[in-house]
Amino acid sequence: MRIDWTEKAEKQLDQIFQYIASDSTLYAHRTVGQIIEEAENISPHPRKGRKVPEYERDDIREVFHHPYRIIYLLKDDAIEILSVIHGARLLPDDPK
Repeated sequence: MRIDWTEKAEKQLDQIFQYIASDSTLYAHRTVGQIIEEAENISPHPRKGRKVPEYERDDIREVFHHPYRIIYLLKDDAIEILSVIHGARLLPDDPK
């Protein structure tokens, strides 16, 4: 199953990179790479993530790369990464 990243999720990854890179570019590359790898690992088992409690929808799920939540939408032919957000932050009311 194909993995698609929303523009919002790509921007969030870039912000995560910039924040971590202010201390260590090596660790920033490593962390963002691990987040991307975790997202790619969803493909063989799209329902492996738990339902996002804030949205109560079966098609919106999440996996974790501590401390980040990788929130994704199940579609017929793809998995759409909606958001990569720090676990301490509140989610918006609208998942998209």
